[in-house]
Amino acid sequence: MRRFNSKKLVFIAIMSALGNILAGISIYIGPIYPGVALDLSHVATFIAAIYGGPVIGFLVGLFGGIFSGVYFGPLGNLSWLGLIGLPLGKSLTGLTTASFYRLFNVKQRSRQSILTLLIVFFSYIPECLFTVFFFLNIMPYFLGLGGGLTMLWFIVPKAWGEITLMSFLMAALVGNEGFSTFIATSLANYKTRLKS
Repeated sequence: MRRFNSKKLVFIAIMSALGNILAGISIYIGPIYPGVALDLSHVATFIAAIYGGPVIGFLVGLFGGIFSGVYFGPLGNLSWLGLIGLPLGKSLTGLTTASFYRLFNVKQRSRQSILTLLIVFFSYIPECLFTVFFFLNIMPYFLGLGGGLTMLWFIVPKAWGEITLMSFLMAALVGNEGFSTFIATSLANYKTRLKS
């Protein structure tokens, strides 16, 4: 594993803080159902994953999911389990997004915005599967709570709606040369600027 320089550590800290701030704002302004609310913390996860790579994407997803984990966990219905499960699920999305971005070598392609839209959208699949497993198996086993299926009827469509919105947002950000340059200068070893 490559060592992190100070710029990478600061980038992880800033993106994680941004994820928690976005979660806090969106959760409070977008309640949907008891225990279900809008959560836009993945904006930070996607930025970190696309520009920073798999490890940074994973870490920002993990640390940027702490507010959601606390809010829906100890302060909500999921107790201590939410504080573990929600950030872990978010870290899967960061890892998957960055891995797909590298696999398809998006930085070297001409239609980066379209590829970004598709990658961001489909990168949510592992977290979605984890969420379903979490609510149907882990939550009842450890907390003895029922109602996981009922909550999934609200959580999964809500999450796919958020991801769709963020897919278009990330496509726009990647297509913006000024934004890409700004993020590139925030990372010490980011050599290749995204093409516009």
